[in-house]
Amino acid sequence: MPNNIEPQKQITIIGGGLAGCEAAWQAAQRGISVVIHEMKPQRFSPAHELPGLAELVCSNSLRGISLDNAVGLLKEELRRCGSLMMEAAEATSVPAGGALAVDRQLFSDYITAKIEAHPLIRIERGESTAIPAEGVVIIASGPLTSDALAASLADLTGDRLYFYDAIAPIVAADSLNMATVFAASRYGKGDGDDYLNCPLNEEEYIAFIDELNRGEKVPARDFEKVVHFEGCMPVEELASRGVETLRFGPMKPVGLTDPHTGYEAYAVIQLRAENREKSMYNLVGFQTKLTWPEQRRIFRMIPGLERAEFVRLGSMHRNTFINAPALLEATQQLKNEPRLFFAGQITGVEGYVESAGSGFLAGISAAAVAHGKPVPLPPPETALGALIGHITNADVKHFQPMNVNYGLFPELPGKIKRKERRQKLAERALAALEGWKQGL
Repeated sequence: MPNNIEPQKQITIIGGGLAGCEAAWQAAQRGISVVIHEMKPQRFSPAHELPGLAELVCSNSLRGISLDNAVGLLKEELRRCGSLMMEAAEATSVPAGGALAVDRQLFSDYITAKIEAHPLIRIERGESTAIPAEGVVIIASGPLTSDALAASLADLTGDRLYFYDAIAPIVAADSLNMATVFAASRYGKGDGDDYLNCPLNEEEYIAFIDELNRGEKVPARDFEKVVHFEGCMPVEELASRGVETLRFGPMKPVGLTDPHTGYEAYAVIQLRAENREKSMYNLVGFQTKLTWPEQRRIFRMIPGLERAEFVRLGSMHRNTFINAPALLEATQQLKNEPRLFFAGQITGVEGYVESAGSGFLAGISAAAVAHGKPVPLPPPETALGALIGHITNADVKHFQPMNVNYGLFPELPGKIKRKERRQKLAERALAALEGWKQGL
């Protein structure tokens, strides 16, 4: 804990979504008085409709429950640690096969009732237009932060605040066909293996462009309609400008010799390592508004990606978030003003469960600061630790929001079959969690 923060037994939380409610609950359960500032029902964002707290805006699904999926592990960790979100989800669940889905209204009602009934939590309704000048504060204002508060955050973060995601898909390294893919940097610059390259011949390229033009796109909502910057144009928008456009843009083959043929390919898609371990790769320049099923179908046409496992799919949508690795400590405290914490999607985590996980950690961290105690960081082997590790250790220049996935976890020692890897990662995570949980 930074030694320049005076212990105090109250914290302020801006935002009553999943992150804010989870943070409030965890802090209050640790004896800290909490004030939640929530602008609803006086003011609604363009995507919200319900007056209650913790409204699920897009889907009513919290995704898979199996430990084969990292989000399933994250849910299990939160459940074992006393998460309010998990308690509410189990109380309001609806049938959804292998996923955990909830009744949206009942879920919001449940969390609202629990928060309102807690003797240490007070809700103040009304818009927050600026960050409080004093005290421990958790900023959990979400991906649709109001304009006034966003302006205050922009001043606070020194212009490291973004309003739109322009996200390219990310694939798991061990799902690539390395008999086709080759490692090389353009003109041999860098270390020579900074990028992986997927070569296409003319026939493959023409077919790929044709499918990009025909693929189903996600329509923008009214409040999301923006003029795209040329530097983050959707790849299908570029394809629509002419069949050769991509070949002189993100898919240009110049400076890349395919060692399998000894020649430049007709077109090349480059993959850039997403983490230091090089367990995940980003499709460079492939931000997209294609629907997720279309992304899987069309991008698997790329030589080398026939069986690609997508750990994140591309998107372009309204999403206010900060450059967390440049701004935040591992505790989610602002580096230049440690009385301020950030939580939820504004930190660059994606998804309901990830937002709650970020809020959970912010709540226990802020409570520790308020009590004058060290902040208990989760082990990096856990889903909670891997998630926070991503948002605070990712490449500052290329940081983009992401869901939790097993590509974020520290590697296991030795050679392990791919089918067994996730099971062993989950087993290791839950064992590490048990030891950490005792200190909470």
